[in-house]
Amino acid sequence: MPAALPLRLGVNIDHVATIRNARGGRHPDPVRAAMLAIEAGADGITAHLREDRRHITDDDIARLKAGLTKPLNLEMAATDEMVGIAVRTRPHAACLVPERRAERTTEGGLDVAGQRAELKPRIARLREAGIRVSLFIAPEPIQIEAAVALGAPVIEIHTGAWCHALLDGDKAAAEREWQRIRTGATLARGLGLEVHAGHGLDYASAELISALPEIFELNIGHFLIGEAVFTGLAQTVQAMRAAMDRGRARLAG
Repeated sequence: MPAALPLRLGVNIDHVATIRNARGGRHPDPVRAAMLAIEAGADGITAHLREDRRHITDDDIARLKAGLTKPLNLEMAATDEMVGIAVRTRPHAACLVPERRAERTTEGGLDVAGQRAELKPRIARLREAGIRVSLFIAPEPIQIEAAVALGAPVIEIHTGAWCHALLDGDKAAAEREWQRIRTGATLARGLGLEVHAGHGLDYASAELISALPEIFELNIGHFLIGEAVFTGLAQTVQAMRAAMDRGRARLAG
């Protein structure tokens, strides 16, 4: 039964590259960060190769693919350029996300239902290359059903609105978003999708969402890299792993 499976942690190392690029040069190295995260208990590494290369670079992706002992999840826009890079690189997974150059971070989920014609050949090409395709979407039935129709085996639920409501202390909004996540995860799992979640998660929210049996994987980056400034990357990954394990343990209670 899916509820009995351990919950996987994917660590996003984008913002290690952000710090490096702020000054130029090679330090801090996101590949080194990826290795440290894996040693500390991460089950995989996520990196977003943006079209403007604002943090992760093509060289970073090549070095990650060559050096990692755990799966590489390549976040990417659904463009011909990025699909070509993914097919050449052959990461374990490709997570298709919406991307606008003016945004600070990924805002909202991919409109799968509205972009079926554009997405269908790109998803097919990735799958033909043996790459597991994930779609980063809001937990809305129309988007989940469109993901199934396009043959994507995985969705990643955008948890940003819920996490922001929790941090703002807006209990009504947090509860509303939480119910959307629960309902969406249940629907997606019932339709045969593997369900991941990410965006804005910290120790507390990760512990809460880990208690949902439909969730197989959390992908977390900004919070971990920020906390690492104070406590070190290994300790933050270990603390996140412990929070997730506490949440998962509620399933046995």
